Amino acid sequence: MKIQRGAIFDWDGVIINSAAHHEESWDRLAKETGLVLPSNHFKRGFGMKNEVIIPELLGWTTDPAEIRNLSLRKEALYREVVVERGIAPLPGVTTWLRTLRDAKIPCVIASSTHRKNITTTLGVLNLGEFFSAIVSAEDVKRGKPDPEVFLTAAARIGVQPAGGIVFEDALVGIAAAKAAGMRVVAVATTEPKDELAHADWVAQRLDELSIAKLWAR
Repeated sequence: MKIQRGAIFDWDGVIINSAAHHEESWDRLAKETGLVLPSNHFKRGFGMKNEVIIPELLGWTTDPAEIRNLSLRKEALYREVVVERGIAPLPGVTTWLRTLRDAKIPCVIASSTHRKNITTTLGVLNLGEFFSAIVSAEDVKRGKPDPEVFLTAAARIGVQPAGGIVFEDALVGIAAAKAAGMRVVAVATTEPKDELAHADWVAQRLDELSIAKLWAR
């Protein structure tokens, strides 16, 4: 039997606020390699896969092997920054995850982030018990705003798109959720609320939400 309801979570900016950690890792990679970062690169690439950011936004290289090596190094630097600075779940996240668990609504992570980043941080935060599955950068060929990551995540927990609600902070992620035929809660951690009006709901933090409100229709 298909599960009728499912919660599909982006990672960065929804479960954790790692923007500063990621931005620092790009800065360290640029210094290490001597490559130049264009102005405003981080905001323009937010939510996209490294495999798109490196050749298309940064214009560093189009060679697949070089792109892979740069991407892997960037993520290793990111994990170093996390260890140095520490990290915590965003306010309200743990409360909301407990609410969903108590209501027996399965949760899945659907992110452009590399799997090792997610699993490492889940272990640090002790949040792994709340998620039935993880769909990460390694599991999809097309990054957001393509809907592949959300459709794959819904399939992992056996929910149809109409029953899945996506929790996102990035504009490309909201577009991907809509393209997947899912409703979306925009979390106002990255963009101001007035930029997120095209989402079904907008929240400053997840514990503002209620199951009755989200799955009432």
